[in-house]
Amino acid sequence: MVQSECRLLRGLLGFICLLPVCMCVAPQLCGPLNTVRESLNVTLRRRFMKMNFPINYTIQVHYEEVFRLRNISRLNTSNEEEPLQERDLQDLWLWVSQQGIKRILKVLPERHPTRRKYLSNLQNLFNNFEGSYNQLNPKDEERILPERIQNIWDRLTEQDYEGWKSVTPKSILDNSYRTMLCLFKECFSKEDDNYDYCEVLNRRKEKKTT
Repeated sequence: MVQSECRLLRGLLGFICLLPVCMCVAPQLCGPLNTVRESLNVTLRRRFMKMNFPINYTIQVHYEEVFRLRNISRLNTSNEEEPLQERDLQDLWLWVSQQGIKRILKVLPERHPTRRKYLSNLQNLFNNFEGSYNQLNPKDEERILPERIQNIWDRLTEQDYEGWKSVTPKSILDNSYRTMLCLFKECFSKEDDNYDYCEVLNRRKEKKTT
């Protein structure tokens, strides 16, 4: 009994010692992340990703690159015996968002206004955030990813991939914006304390995040 209490006390003390480290990480990420958010606001997304493209214009992406709020909810609840780390979903968000920007840039002419006035700068902002993110969250090369996460990464990098999906350029950034608010909500919760960014059932609420 005494030994159990001692182990519990040591664990509690260790957790308390780690608190200052955890508390100082989020603010360092929130600066570059809020800069990304400013460039992903609905006015810019609509102007450059909808009005500058033909009506109903779509591009081809991997099915797994359509990363929505419901995907986060499904992944978090699909296997309680193999819980996800927040980093697993954040890694996916960052890769999918950057890949989506690359796919849009690939179809745009060099002088297209969306490329010159918007997407190139947005790509740089994501790259800047990635640098801060990786510095503060170094990868554990020895960690084995949960199977459902590893399966997604395998499909995203599959050479002979066949599960393509047609999406609009704007929807790519819409999804990036909404899932960002959910996965990094600590950076945005002060602005809307009563709003649940991870809510997926009420579509009207989801639209308000734009």
